Amino acid sequence: MNKEEIRKAWEKFTKNNDFMLNPDSEHVDMVIDGVLENEKKYGLKLCPCRLTCGVREKDLKLLCPCNFKVQDTWKEKGRCWCGLFVKREKNKKIEKIKNQ
Repeated sequence: MNKEEIRKAWEKFTKNNDFMLNPDSEHVDMVIDGVLENEKKYGLKLCPCRLTCGVREKDLKLLCPCNFKVQDTWKEKGRCWCGLFVKREKNKKIEKIKNQ
């Protein structure tokens, strides 16, 4: 997959969910670059903000997108570990403040 294909897959993944891609496209591009780099390096699309341990079974838990809804970062900040996905409600509040 190339950069645009990954972005489209992630956009599809977020459709009809309570989360969305981070509206900061530069941040999303940075994460995509990291995922593609990890794919070249490890053969898996691993989250670029998490460290691999070299044990394939454990590293599989780091595939992007990870199971971010169980993380404290999701519960406390309304985003996944690396900020790729953000809660829709939280983002609506931010947009509302910007537009006032």
